[in-house]
Amino acid sequence: MTEGSPTGGSETPEGKQGLLALLLSMAMFVLVVDTSLMNVSISYVVRDLDTTVSGVQAAIALEALVSAAFILIGSKVGDLIGRKRAYVLGLLGYAIGASAMVLAQNLTAIIIFWAILGGIGASLLLPAMQSLIHGNFEGAAQKKVYALVGAAAAIAAAVGPLLGGFITTYLSWRVAFGLEVVIIAVVLSGIKLVKDVPYTGVRSIDTVGAILSVLGMGGIVLGILVWQEGGEAVGALLATGAIGLAGLAYWLVRRKRQGKPTLLDPELFKSKVFRLGITAQMLQQIALGGTMIALPIYLQMVLEYNAMQAGLSLAPLSLSMFAVALLAGKKLAGRRASSVVRWGFLLLTLGIAILIPIVPRAEFGWGLVVPLIIAGSGLGLLVSQLNNYTLAPISEERVSEAAGTNSAGGSFGLSFGLAFAGAIMLATLSFAFTQMAESSDVLPPAEQQQVAQVLEDDAEVMSNTALDAQLVDQPPDIKAEIIRINTDARPLALQVALLVPLIAGLLGLLNSFRMARIPEAPPANSGAGQMLD
Repeated sequence: MTEGSPTGGSETPEGKQGLLALLLSMAMFVLVVDTSLMNVSISYVVRDLDTTVSGVQAAIALEALVSAAFILIGSKVGDLIGRKRAYVLGLLGYAIGASAMVLAQNLTAIIIFWAILGGIGASLLLPAMQSLIHGNFEGAAQKKVYALVGAAAAIAAAVGPLLGGFITTYLSWRVAFGLEVVIIAVVLSGIKLVKDVPYTGVRSIDTVGAILSVLGMGGIVLGILVWQEGGEAVGALLATGAIGLAGLAYWLVRRKRQGKPTLLDPELFKSKVFRLGITAQMLQQIALGGTMIALPIYLQMVLEYNAMQAGLSLAPLSLSMFAVALLAGKKLAGRRASSVVRWGFLLLTLGIAILIPIVPRAEFGWGLVVPLIIAGSGLGLLVSQLNNYTLAPISEERVSEAAGTNSAGGSFGLSFGLAFAGAIMLATLSFAFTQMAESSDVLPPAEQQQVAQVLEDDAEVMSNTALDAQLVDQPPDIKAEIIRINTDARPLALQVALLVPLIAGLLGLLNSFRMARIPEAPPANSGAGQMLD
């Protein structure tokens, strides 16, 4: 057997096969836990780098965006340079990003190395990993490895806030990212166990399609991030994104008719099941992204929790999502997926709807437990069904491309949810703070104008402790009034931000009724060349 050929389960000793499965699972664990570490460390990163919450939030959204924008290209790059090489480059990209977090002295380094290079690393790593599992394992062993890697992702999502909170609080957020580098080094140490999977398809690249996909997804999310930061050319960026997405759809159809290679096959979207499934996936990720940026900010900036307390407060959401996903996979296997998805979006929407009025009243994180468990249970139901539902009608030879498209849609939804919820939150904060300042009977007119101008230029979620330190030279009554305004404005801004996951949940619920009206597809077998309409 040559070095470049895929190996079957019978040709690899069980011990080596088990070790390779473990290393692949470790790679997935790092991939998923990375963003959780950043979410629960926001206040620490802001303080240590002397930056802003909005800046760190923008970096988190940008990392998800880069992964989404390049994942289709990353899949093709893996085809051309070899899946094993793409896997190694993806791991190295993530290692560079994590190393930058260990050494960074400013936000610029985080944006360049963690958000951009790390995001590109993820776009190479995810599709390469799927292909390598498919090529290095066979039969029952292959199914077990897919399940193991999926379990690693679920565990990372569940324990990420707790693990990150513990390390950040009692050691440092830099140590947490340093441990990521160590895990990646361990994974790379076993790279000789990985046999490359040769690609036998068309080797040309749809360059125009690749550019349009980056412009489309990038323009939309970057436009929101620039708006959040008070930058210019927001309309131009959003228009570029919309034109890019429309242009991509036209280009793919046109190129397919000409019989030329495309970035992705537009015929995938002829399946109603696939279209509705990928829509549900995107809406679920928008809801998750919006929730996971608003709640950590609320816990750390309003309740002034440390990372460990924030992680514990978020645990009901992540742990219930993990537990319900496991139970649903076993207990609801015979149910229609569309019915389970409907219940998932219903519980997600209900949990967020209960959470919104609690936000300004909760004086401690455990006051959020019940709505977080409800929302997490809904997310768990969705996680257990959506991938299988979406990919069921796709034939075996197209499933890799369809999975990449599905992942890109989910990553775009996550980045959009992170960016839009953050932008809405800061815009609401600026408006509320300005209105309250201008209507204050305590602040003199000159002070009102100054506060309004500052907020217009740089809206920022700030803890009362941090604000008190900045107002040390102000008269006591002025200081007390500004802190009162801050106390009243922040919960309102966070409530408005939570409307993003609420609306996404409602749209997902409506989409689930459309899913229920069409027959669900049986799993496509390797001989099936057609997809269901």
